[in-house]
Amino acid sequence: MQSKKSFLRIVVKTGSSLISPRGSLIDLKYISSIIEQLNGLINEGIEVVLVSSGAIACGMSILKLKKRPQEISGLQAAASIGQSELMGIYRRLLKKHNRLCAQLLLTWEDFENRKRYLNVRHTLANLLKNKVLPVINENDTVATDEIRFGDNDKLSALVAVLLGADLLVILSDVEGLYRLPQMQVIPVVEKITPEINRLCCNTEKLGKPSQDKQGCVGGMSSKLEAIKIATGSGISSIIASGKSPDALLKAARGEPVGTFFPAQGASLKARERWIAYGGRARGTIIVDQGAKNALIKNGKSLLSVGIISVRGNFKQNETVSIADPAGSEFARGKVNFSACELQPHIGMPVRAGEAGRRLEEEVIHRDNLVIL
Repeated sequence: MQSKKSFLRIVVKTGSSLISPRGSLIDLKYISSIIEQLNGLINEGIEVVLVSSGAIACGMSILKLKKRPQEISGLQAAASIGQSELMGIYRRLLKKHNRLCAQLLLTWEDFENRKRYLNVRHTLANLLKNKVLPVINENDTVATDEIRFGDNDKLSALVAVLLGADLLVILSDVEGLYRLPQMQVIPVVEKITPEINRLCCNTEKLGKPSQDKQGCVGGMSSKLEAIKIATGSGISSIIASGKSPDALLKAARGEPVGTFFPAQGASLKARERWIAYGGRARGTIIVDQGAKNALIKNGKSLLSVGIISVRGNFKQNETVSIADPAGSEFARGKVNFSACELQPHIGMPVRAGEAGRRLEEEVIHRDNLVIL
């Protein structure tokens, strides 16, 4: 059963399927309900951040486009037109409640750069302190494939991690994660297993596969990936229907709604969250079982003697994934060496003064390593 606790800091994600259920037409019915609930939560003293899709769909509506543009320039143009329209909608709806909103447009670079990451967090903290509703979206007008999140499900999880939120609520056009053929919503998922991952494919066959909707990306698979990030950082998560007039209120009060995913393990510290999920892994270091045990059980730093192989072309100080011999990721960290520097030392100690500069003995120091 879902805990009856109340949550004090919540990140809410709304998808294009709610804002523009027919692809290129804006529907205010569900948006108005969501805004009313968000305002109610703020009045109750709960801090709320909204991660909103829909800029491209809004742009398509204004441009009278029936199909989602295929070229990146077309998507960026639709987003640049639609983003201001989307914020105008939120501003007008919130004005009825004497509430202000603020816009933040983010890319991966805002998470990977520590200074920018902290600046975003400070800005959000100040807005929440003043009871302003932050509305966050990917900066689609400048984002390219290299710096895109791919979907706002992941962005919402990263924002929840950045803020150290208590709860992530992903509002969709379905009631939650379904178990077929019974067509029943699974109330609680204790852990995302391969069986649960298979269920998401069935959920997306309920008549509205999101990859076929004009103006939309993502789907249940991307939602589960986002929830892995959130729950792995100690943040409980919920998938619920944005069409419900009280889904957010129930979620905030700890009442049963949609599918609930409890937080896994203890919450990570702020800097640990940034290392684990603040940036993309630029490569992978495969370690032997002895090194894995030393990292997980004994809290040791990663030494080159325990490395089996190195994948990718990462640079010094970039984030890398650490995986066991089977290829399963179990940690992430900021590496002291580039991939080229590490290659000659795989399986043997790296000593100070090699490679023409003073090198740290640790490939990844314990202070820069997080067990997932």
